Amino acid sequence: MAEIAGIERPSIQALPQISDRLTFLYLEHCNLTREDSAILVRDEKGTVRIPAAAITVLLLGPGTTVTHRAVELIGDAGVGIVWVGEHGVRFYASGRPLTHRAHLLMKQAEFVSNKRLHLIVVRKMYQLRFPDEDVSNLTTQQLRGREGSRVRKIYRTAAEEWNITWNGREYDPDDFESSDLVNQALSAGHACLYGLAHAVIMALGCSAGLGFIHVGHERSFVYDIADLYKAEITIPIAFEVASQAPTDLPSVVRRKVRDKMASMKLLERMVKDIRYLLSDEGDEQPEVDVTYLWDTKDGIISNGHNYGDEMGAEI
Repeated sequence: MAEIAGIERPSIQALPQISDRLTFLYLEHCNLTREDSAILVRDEKGTVRIPAAAITVLLLGPGTTVTHRAVELIGDAGVGIVWVGEHGVRFYASGRPLTHRAHLLMKQAEFVSNKRLHLIVVRKMYQLRFPDEDVSNLTTQQLRGREGSRVRKIYRTAAEEWNITWNGREYDPDDFESSDLVNQALSAGHACLYGLAHAVIMALGCSAGLGFIHVGHERSFVYDIADLYKAEITIPIAFEVASQAPTDLPSVVRRKVRDKMASMKLLERMVKDIRYLLSDEGDEQPEVDVTYLWDTKDGIISNGHNYGDEMGAEI
């Protein structure tokens, strides 16, 4: 059979911004192929066409197969793709940034490498959790203590609301069903939140591994960002669904988490929060194709210029 030519690779400017997309789509026991700019999903019930650029991240569960052409389209569209094991206990992601600029990545590297700037970002993260309080003078130990108290209160309140016994966050990533229903629901919900946070971080050109509260892990920044929203999304949903004890608990959790993400416009908020955390005051810059050259004296200088005439003076 002759090769079928694919459509032209879309430019970044032609793709929808990350904040304008749908959150995530979970698929299992199906085959993913490509037709033009659509992902074809086939299973025993039929075929569905999914516009690739309309979604943020694909969560591929057990029984899924994907063709090389489909992954090519997914990458070109800046879509995160996450392979998850049964019940979402495994994680692997990839994707293409929806920007040619490295501005936020450079800021992230600068902030994470400087102790004073690092602490400023940490305080910003906690300030988002305590909007009505001033945490600008608290130490990291004090901030962790405040956060620990806040999270315990959230768990206790949710347990009382849904009349569930709560013995703490306990789970085995290698044995999903060994934990109680609440912990199973939390794991399923957190997997969705981690996948979305990872996709947004990559789309903005940032590094998933350069975290501020979490450090040392390849997804440290993913955990930093996801933790900002667990109290509003995954924790209350987990207790609610656990109280109902549905037959397919992970599926129910995923649908509720997706609906909640959409209703609170989480994508738009996540993009705004990441830019806030990694930008100086008034530091917003337009998204344009630009590359600079680094200089020891001037910091950055323009690209595309022959500096040969200046070498004699420098030497």
